Amino acid sequence: MNKGKIIRIVSNLYTVNVDGINMDCQARGKFRNQRITPLVGDYCEVDIENKYIMNILPRKNYLLRPSIANVDIALIVTSLKKPDFSPILLDKLITIVTLNQIEPMLLFTKMDLLAKEEIEQWKKVKKYYQKIGYRVFTNLEINDLKKELKEKIVVVTGQTGAGKSTLLNKLNEKLELKTSPISEALNRGVHTTRHTELFEVDDFLIADTPGFSALDLSGFQKEEIRDSFKEFFKYTCKFRDCMHEKEQDCKVKEAVRNEEILQSRYKSYLACVSEVPKWK
Repeated sequence: MNKGKIIRIVSNLYTVNVDGINMDCQARGKFRNQRITPLVGDYCEVDIENKYIMNILPRKNYLLRPSIANVDIALIVTSLKKPDFSPILLDKLITIVTLNQIEPMLLFTKMDLLAKEEIEQWKKVKKYYQKIGYRVFTNLEINDLKKELKEKIVVVTGQTGAGKSTLLNKLNEKLELKTSPISEALNRGVHTTRHTELFEVDDFLIADTPGFSALDLSGFQKEEIRDSFKEFFKYTCKFRDCMHEKEQDCKVKEAVRNEEILQSRYKSYLACVSEVPKWK
């Protein structure tokens, strides 16, 4: 039995890389009975003679939207203009990948479309995310970005129309991935990626994924979401289990009032915990 990595899934056809050679395989019917869904990034055992995936090996992590496994870094691509910057969407993505044991890295695009005063505001936002511990880049810092991605498995995700496929084309011009302008009427992008696929770029693997503009956080506990906002750990509230919502003597709320915590981050936090069902 040979071991390989699933690098592409289109319908029921799985492209598996085995010792540097790509082969199209089918998945065994037992996976459906066992409720196992093979994902891009999965390590697997392959019957290369009959071209069947026989077993899916244990994962270190996975995401379902986008569907990918065994990821080191989630590169969150965020547009600053057309479509407009959405702090809530960015923070939801950071929360999702953090809770799935994946390191988030931020990349902002379309800075050239900002007015002068908008650039100054964005610089403050960038500085804040860096201060709380995230690595932040723009699409003009491709060489610096490549150094940070060395020998990693990376998923590119973010809002539709933010420039994910454009970024991948910059990382590797041979890919020639299809791109599309955003809808002026809707202020959002048009899907150009229809499936998840891992591409080799220099010394790392990177995945383009179908874009999306909504995320479901209802599967997490409120406490998990709270603890994914890393800057909150700096503050000790009166109540040990403080959720930083309506509690008295909340140091996090005080820090928001004092502009130590970015107001948009706190609003994102409240939006995220509001999605958790009340019975949880």
